[in-house]
Amino acid sequence: MQPEPDKLAALIDTARALEAGGVPYALIGGLAVGIHAGVPRATIDVDVAADLGGGRGRAIQALERASFAKTGEFEHSVNFRHASGEPVQLAFDPEFDPMIARAERLDLAGTSIAIVRKEDLITMKRRAAADPTRRKSKRLRDEADVELLLGDVPDPDEGW
Repeated sequence: MQPEPDKLAALIDTARALEAGGVPYALIGGLAVGIHAGVPRATIDVDVAADLGGGRGRAIQALERASFAKTGEFEHSVNFRHASGEPVQLAFDPEFDPMIARAERLDLAGTSIAIVRKEDLITMKRRAAADPTRRKSKRLRDEADVELLLGDVPDPDEGW
């Protein structure tokens, strides 16, 4: 029986590795949406934007030194697997760099994690939702994320 992947451990280890490598970064994606919206948001991986000015190669090396296994490399992202089995995706986009510079800090289990600001996350999600080449299910998820971030948060006591 395989142990469950561990999002929190993967996030903390990613942050520590990038910080040790001197690579500016910020948490983005579903975990960031859940944190900013104040409700859990299902996601299959830990998404982190890494500053291109910090060097794509340096970011990759930082995670490999921390024993992350590279599972794929694409034009705008590199995928890794944490020791727990949790997928981690590093995203690279010059439009993210100023957002990374403005990132807030969040304490998780005694580790300071950079997280993109809510307004910047909304901008990222709107841009992704407007991309006609993006798979429809992802575009719809991005649109739903924007609504969550704008305050359309479900009440656990409401009916259908």
